[in-house]
Amino acid sequence: MHSPFPGMDPFLENPKLWSRFQHHLTESLMQAIAPTLSDRMTLVVECRRYVTEEPLFTSIIREQHDEPYLVIRKKETGSILCLIDYPSLTNKTLPQGRTAYLQTRQNAKDYGAALIEIDLLLQGKPLLEFNREGLPEWDYAVTVVRPKFPDRYEIYSATLGKRLPRFKLPIRGEDRDGVIDLQMVVQKAIDRSNLLKEIDYKTPLPSSFPEAKREWVQKFLNGEITI
Repeated sequence: MHSPFPGMDPFLENPKLWSRFQHHLTESLMQAIAPTLSDRMTLVVECRRYVTEEPLFTSIIREQHDEPYLVIRKKETGSILCLIDYPSLTNKTLPQGRTAYLQTRQNAKDYGAALIEIDLLLQGKPLLEFNREGLPEWDYAVTVVRPKFPDRYEIYSATLGKRLPRFKLPIRGEDRDGVIDLQMVVQKAIDRSNLLKEIDYKTPLPSSFPEAKREWVQKFLNGEITI
């Protein structure tokens, strides 16, 4: 089964599906990134753990979260060279999730690592704060920050109607940048997850999505928008 969307499928943002998709995304990213690394580097999966609390009537719902992210380390010393992180719904919608995500990023930054964020979510607030004046609008983006230029953001973006971008993978030192095809990575994750069979495309996206995006998706699925 294939997604009707040319790039990212927004229906995967369903909380019942996202954590499983994120697991397969991690595997696909590892397979894409590993061949670009030199034998002096190692790619590992690490985990962010935190607890969220949400009020429900007269009680508090507490939930444990375990979120994967990728780190490229120098084999000889174990020092971190690059963080590759991909926000969850909780990171973008709840304060505890946001704090945990940004702390992971800050820890890597403190070690002088390159920082990569792969944001494949329409819901929630952006986690990175930078001036977007003069930049085109986008729905999905990979944001790269190099250690030598910590205030400069390289942005590789796409809209709902476009293929996801390729992006550069910076590694500290003399090694050349790798190039990762995010669309191929995501497509492999979707194929392996087999999650599309659980999606009912006749059901509109929930109100937690931006209204303009919900309308675009509905028109696209109805054949009113062609790309």
